[in-house]
Amino acid sequence: MISISIVSHQQAHLLNALLGELDKWRKVYLLEVLLTQNLPETLPFNTNGFSFPVIVHENPVPRGFSANHNQAFARSSGQLFCVMNPDIRLDEEVFAALHACLQDPAVGVVAPLVVGENGVAEDSARRFPTPLKILCKALGGCKGSDYEVKNQIIYPDWVAGMFMLFRREVFEKLGGFDEHYFLYYEDVDLCARLRLGGYTVALCPAAKVVHHAQRSSHRNLKYLTWHLTSMLRFFLSRPFLNICRQRLDRKSP
Repeated sequence: MISISIVSHQQAHLLNALLGELDKWRKVYLLEVLLTQNLPETLPFNTNGFSFPVIVHENPVPRGFSANHNQAFARSSGQLFCVMNPDIRLDEEVFAALHACLQDPAVGVVAPLVVGENGVAEDSARRFPTPLKILCKALGGCKGSDYEVKNQIIYPDWVAGMFMLFRREVFEKLGGFDEHYFLYYEDVDLCARLRLGGYTVALCPAAKVVHHAQRSSHRNLKYLTWHLTSMLRFFLSRPFLNICRQRLDRKSP
């Protein structure tokens, strides 16, 4: 069974389409959807109207990305655990290809190729950020993707948290997402901890999803504050420092 954790921030208008697509493309896999309503809203559909259970949890107060998905994991029962944004669209079946990639025990998390509504691949697989690279981007440099995605599986430093698939035992072994991150960089941190634990991160181009990005929050000061706070937390964290030390050791003669 695959347990799919979806968190809605008053995004019920997106959920019906996504759940319908999951229903359409479900083949040999049993699914359960753990839907967390982080803000009060009325669902415009019957949760019993799908061929899989939709287990709804309403937060009494809003929680962060990490806490929401960790609490969903605690209620889940699948041997595979999937984190998925409500603004993802499935124009094709993706779990067969992703599951095949996870058959490699060295792979700790796998993600699909993410494209925008225009069909152009998004920058969802990246090298670990550094203060120097962040400064370079802020000054208008360091443009372009970190990895060239073709037809073969690639093994980036980290993949974006909009769609991640884990084996249950791996997510549990890591202790899930670090709840000190309220929003942003929790996916970077988790992938860093995976790599330090001896696992690889994989992006499987044979599985493709469409991201209907909701970008209004990018102009919100609150989100900018969360982003900067999380960035600083990561750069001061033990996983980041250990990754840097590990890479320096590799370069040493």
